[in-house]
Amino acid sequence: MNRTNHDRQRSILVVEDEQDIAALVALHLRDNNFAVTLAADGHDGMRQAFARSWDLVILDIRLPGPDGLTICRALRREQAYMPVLMLTSKSSELDRVLGLELGADDYVTKPFSVSELLARVKAIFRRVDSLSLQSGTGGDTLCLGDIKIDPDRREVDVVGKPVALTAREFDLLIHFARHPGRVFSRAQLLDAVWGYGHEGYEHTVNSHINRLRAKIEPDPSHPDHIVTVWGVGYKLDTPARCASAA
Repeated sequence: MNRTNHDRQRSILVVEDEQDIAALVALHLRDNNFAVTLAADGHDGMRQAFARSWDLVILDIRLPGPDGLTICRALRREQAYMPVLMLTSKSSELDRVLGLELGADDYVTKPFSVSELLARVKAIFRRVDSLSLQSGTGGDTLCLGDIKIDPDRREVDVVGKPVALTAREFDLLIHFARHPGRVFSRAQLLDAVWGYGHEGYEHTVNSHINRLRAKIEPDPSHPDHIVTVWGVGYKLDTPARCASAA
């Protein structure tokens, strides 16, 4: 039988300054066959995060040195996508919102149960595997009018010019492109693209849609491609099709 992503050991970087929490998280992740590396402060976390490609980075927001939001922001400026799960304090709603806005894939609120953390980690990997399977079909180039999408290279051209999208913006665009004409609620987009559905965080979808429109629409205030369906959500109004380049 061929080995799949489910068979190989995944690598996880845990950046957490509270030693007891870090040790507990590492113990249970290793018990679930994950390869875990620990970093105890933001400086070491930043260095380790960019030292290699990780399957997942778990970031505490409150760290000595660069905090988790700073590290997440730096990771999202890179071309290569790495999933990020953030650990936030129960009282810090602002931190959770900022983490999602910066492109974190999910968050877990302290104090958390180990079973919840493991469930979130596994959900992220299921989403990553699903997106990988969807974009892994060779020659599957898509066009939305003047927009050309290369899923394998994760590249987008608008009117023949390359446009830099964040990992989450690209995932949103490719999700719409694979379901032209279908209306998605904000909760459905959270679940499909972010990997979870948290009631009350629909504004995260709104802000990402607005930033995506600013990059791909001729007139973002009157979008031609990703349009609002009032009272419901959003849909792709442009058929997604084009021939693969020869």
